[in-house]
Amino acid sequence: MEQRGFLLIADITGYTAYLSESELDHAQGTLTDLLELLIEHTRPPLRISGLAGDAVLSYSLDEGFVSPQTFIESLEDTYVAFRRAIELMVLNNTCQCNACANVSSLDLKFFVHHGTFVLQTVGGYQELVGSDVNLLHRLLKNTVKAELGLGAYILCTDAAERALGLDEAGPEMVRHVESLAEFGEVVTWIRDMHPVFEERKDEALITYGEEEVVTTLETTVALPPAIVWDYLNQSRFRDILMGSDRHELLDLTGSRVGEGTVYQCYHGNHAIPQVVLEWRPVDRVVVRMTAPVPAGPIDVLVDFTLTPIDEGTRLTQTLARLEGPILGRATFRTMVRLMGSQDRRRLASFGHSIETDYANRSRPSTPARLVGVEEIAAAASDSLRSAADG
Repeated sequence: MEQRGFLLIADITGYTAYLSESELDHAQGTLTDLLELLIEHTRPPLRISGLAGDAVLSYSLDEGFVSPQTFIESLEDTYVAFRRAIELMVLNNTCQCNACANVSSLDLKFFVHHGTFVLQTVGGYQELVGSDVNLLHRLLKNTVKAELGLGAYILCTDAAERALGLDEAGPEMVRHVESLAEFGEVVTWIRDMHPVFEERKDEALITYGEEEVVTTLETTVALPPAIVWDYLNQSRFRDILMGSDRHELLDLTGSRVGEGTVYQCYHGNHAIPQVVLEWRPVDRVVVRMTAPVPAGPIDVLVDFTLTPIDEGTRLTQTLARLEGPILGRATFRTMVRLMGSQDRRRLASFGHSIETDYANRSRPSTPARLVGVEEIAAAASDSLRSAADG
């Protein structure tokens, strides 16, 4: 049956040139490690279809897909993790061979398309078949490097750009046209990934000691972290979580939520601002909430952390690091203690609500494909063999 959705290829840049100057046994170890990283970061609702040498092909059906911002940020997160892995390889290198010395020449690019395809079962696996799949593979060989000078980028076809609404998701995209014999002129949109890493490579994480923690609550949600993250930032579900009447988003970066964004939370006539201090899709968001108490306003950190578990996601809410008048801090702690059972119910209600909503708007999907170490090693070996034969 024909399906409709998103297709993604994560492709390691510069691997052919790297192999031509490298010892193959060490090069295979490097490629295996990097493929494992890409697989680890291919999270639901994306599902892996297969490995093609030094690339990972995945897909997601339209139903149950994440928001454009979450999708783009997941690619950004993968790219930052990839670059950090490369830097660690360079830093920890004690080998003098070319394969280890030249690992810094490797980079990463993403190819995104939206269209139709057939999921064909071959050997127990779901393989993608169709013209749109062929188009995405053909775009792997392109003129982006020659014309734009970019070696690490996101390439979105015009169909993917329109389906994602990237003009609303924020990243600046450059229009670029590829001429393909089978498909004619294909309009694409390119985003340079190097500035993403430069902006995030030295990002600091917010920490606090156990003595600063006011309370910690947890609930288990039977959905993957990316889906929970999406719901965590939707106003009507955030109202359930915070027990508020409504929310407003202020101080967006373009149209994207991120550090500096303010969740304006209304409880009756009272507006309680929550300023985003740390934004790490799809793992953690920390806000500074200014809570009105009789003895004076109190600032408190509200930390939502999403941890992948076998059952889905463990959602942890932590209140920590109170700042303000001593009497106000004491009053706030008392309020938190008295409202503990109510807050636990809100957290559980949030989980149940998003599970129900997601079930109502998405179709059941096939189980996620698990890629084992042997398959990864085989893909790396095939890539090396192809490069050597070429």
